[in-house]
Amino acid sequence: MSTAAAITDEYMQEMIGKTRHYTILILHPTDRIREPGTHRIVWEHGRRNFQLRAEGVLPIVCPVSDGSDVCGLGIFSVGVEETKKIMDGDPGVQAGIFTYELHDCRGFPGSALPS
Repeated sequence: MSTAAAITDEYMQEMIGKTRHYTILILHPTDRIREPGTHRIVWEHGRRNFQLRAEGVLPIVCPVSDGSDVCGLGIFSVGVEETKKIMDGDPGVQAGIFTYELHDCRGFPGSALPS
C-alpha cells in the first residue's frame, strides 16, 4: 500500500500547468537492417543517440528488441519540426535502415526512468 499523500484536484491542476511539449519518436526497422554491413551504420546511429542524449536533446532513449516492427522509442526535448531535421540526418535513416514516426506530446519536466 502506498504511503503517498492523496492526489488532490488542485495538485493535478498545478502539475498539468507545468507540462511542456516534447516529441515522441517511434523507430521502425526496414528490411535493409538484415543486409551485410549495416551493423556499422547502426553503431553510428547509436553513437549519435549518445551524443544527442549528452546534449539534452534526446533525454530518453529506449532500444526495443522484442522482434516487433518497433526497434526504438525516444523522447526529444525539441519540437516535431526540429526532431524531423535531426532524424533526417540520422545515418540509419539516411541509409534506409530505419523509418520513423513523430508525435507531439506533453510531459512533466524532470520525469525520468528510475535508475
